[in-house]
Amino acid sequence: MAEQPDVKGHTLVGHTFCHHAEMNLDRIYMDYNATTPLEPEVIQTISEALQEAWGNPSSSYTPGANAKAMINQSRANVARMVGGKAEDIIFTSGGTEANNLVFHTAVEHFRRSCRATEQGEGKRNYQNGSAGLPHIIISNVEHDSVKLTAEHLQRDGKADVTLVPVSKVTARVEVDDIIAAVRPTTCLISIMLANNETGVLMPVQEICQRIKSLNKQDQQPRILLHTDAAQALGKIRVDACDLGVDYLTIVGHKFYAPRIGALYVNGPGTKTPLYPMLFGGGQERNFRPGTENTPMIAGLGKAAELVTSNLSDYERHMLSTRLYLEERLRAVFGEKIRFNSHFPGSDTLPNTCNISILGPRLQGRKVLSNCTRLLASVGAACHSDSGDRPSHILLSCGVPSEVAANALRLSVGRSTSKADVDTVVEDLRGTVQLLEEMD
Repeated sequence: MAEQPDVKGHTLVGHTFCHHAEMNLDRIYMDYNATTPLEPEVIQTISEALQEAWGNPSSSYTPGANAKAMINQSRANVARMVGGKAEDIIFTSGGTEANNLVFHTAVEHFRRSCRATEQGEGKRNYQNGSAGLPHIIISNVEHDSVKLTAEHLQRDGKADVTLVPVSKVTARVEVDDIIAAVRPTTCLISIMLANNETGVLMPVQEICQRIKSLNKQDQQPRILLHTDAAQALGKIRVDACDLGVDYLTIVGHKFYAPRIGALYVNGPGTKTPLYPMLFGGGQERNFRPGTENTPMIAGLGKAAELVTSNLSDYERHMLSTRLYLEERLRAVFGEKIRFNSHFPGSDTLPNTCNISILGPRLQGRKVLSNCTRLLASVGAACHSDSGDRPSHILLSCGVPSEVAANALRLSVGRSTSKADVDTVVEDLRGTVQLLEEMD
């Protein structure tokens, strides 16, 4: 791959995923929804932390004080990126831990609220006069760290779970369907902000508005609202206050930060409940104890700072590149191309293009394994061992099975160029021709 200007016009040399992971200049990476490389500034910040802030952040001497200062700065940067306050940010190991922390909190809060109610006003607010199990609502296209956590709670008899199906027309979960699923025992609604395979944006703000009106009608305990914003951050504007959520999950490796995460909580422990899953030395105000991973936290903060400063440029570049990609695919494949990321009435991420090239020999994995230049996936990386089964996400969105089996998820990044697009489309054209000519 030749040197490419980034969205600011700087030259990116040696910092694409291809250089880092493949050490092969001929490969073109288009799987940015799976993971992203570290920005050079992020690498520099991590390196500085390793050298200058190696001390324990709880210590008072200089290396420890440096670590504490870096963590505080990062907390402020991450908060600014999502429209919150520094005290609203809890650092975690990643998105999976953050999501689990929310579900653990919701169930525990329900249990404690029921106990307090039974000791006070009685059971008048609960269905059939009994609190019963806490009830959780999610969509049927959530990430596994949400879906499997909910299923685990249900299997262990700790919660009831309703999976609300997305519309097979819009691929969105519909607000009215969420409201219809609410029970007197509903304690948590968790809906992703953007789907990782289709790129479809979910109506989180509208859901929050409707639920808050229910909460005002003496819903006890109040329904907590969570969104996993992993795929949206760094691609579109995300403001937790505008959305109206109580919790928002932040995943660093989706926006050119290291593999670390954070959870936004609207006033943790005061306005919004938060109960720890771990117990230890009191770090992160006891919500997530354990000696802080200063270098990775510093890297997350720098990446968040870059998003805040450059988001409009990032978004504009990715959208322009994706539209060019779709244009070239249509020109080359014509009627054989199906866009699994186009749904009437739904907005999508600027970088995500999910396609199927129609034909009996053109299953997604087969196409990718025969491409000589393209690095992409058939869907979520966490489902990479699911064989040739069509994506359940696409099937849930109404994509026919024979189309879903051929799906490729092409997700572009900040430095993907039109020349990269041309190379990828030509690679796909040659691969399709080769597979179709096979006996």
